Amino acid sequence: MQDMLLKFYIKAQNLMTDEDGQDLVEYALVVSLLSLAATTAMGSLATAINSAFTAIGDKLTAALPSS
Repeated sequence: MQDMLLKFYIKAQNLMTDEDGQDLVEYALVVSLLSLAATTAMGSLATAINSAFTAIGDKLTAALPSS
């Protein structure tokens, strides 16, 4: 019984000190941060582009001769 408990303890210690999956978690965090930043930037960019096209449309409408 003690032998089995010792083996279980050693396996538990190995799992707690194992760092093989750490790189994958770090990459996932970086990708999620970049996607959040890109989404935020695209929202601001879309608003700016919409404003520019609205201003161009207003100028074109004002430049048309009245019927």
